[in-house]
Amino acid sequence: MTSVSPLPGTPQPPSSTPAINPSTFQFPPIHAFPPFYTLQPNPTTRSSQLSSWSSLIQAYCRHNHLFSLTLADALSTPLFSNTTISRKLSLRDAKAIVQWMTTAEGGSRAEWIGASGKGGKGGTDGEGSGRCWVYWRRPEEWAGALEEWVERTGQKGTVLTLYEIVESDATRREEFWGMDAELLTKSLQICVKRGKAQVFGGEGSEGVKFF
Repeated sequence: MTSVSPLPGTPQPPSSTPAINPSTFQFPPIHAFPPFYTLQPNPTTRSSQLSSWSSLIQAYCRHNHLFSLTLADALSTPLFSNTTISRKLSLRDAKAIVQWMTTAEGGSRAEWIGASGKGGKGGTDGEGSGRCWVYWRRPEEWAGALEEWVERTGQKGTVLTLYEIVESDATRREEFWGMDAELLTKSLQICVKRGKAQVFGGEGSEGVKFF
């Protein structure tokens, strides 16, 4: 799990957060630290907060196999709230965190999804929708994972449907299993640009062949 560092210049939070069961996501200690839930104006502290929130969001989404978030819905989940200490992140601060994650400084670890469903780069429509991709693997990293899987399973030259890649029993143990079709297509296009794959067919009936 990605390490989430405490904020500099602040008291240390409790040393542990109780686990509900072994399969439950293990929140870092800072998740039980009340000041964590309000973005601070001090630039140094705010930068550390943004980085910590980004690491937490990525780790949580990876553990729960989530590729996107709708912030208005996610605010009531344990990711952005802690009922034990009666703290919850505001929608404004959640959007600020995701917006930072979309930048180069934030590692391009998120991307706003516009109202039309098309991926945006943090524009007004995308941010207003409150929906975003969370890139615990960026599209180019997913492209590499897909290429590695094809190589490992000896499927070069085989035409595969998008369903076979992300929904079949054969890929159930792969991290890209269950991936949204839009994100899969975005990642496959990178494979195409690299000369590693060719996509066939129209929307809803696409197939792909890796070289």
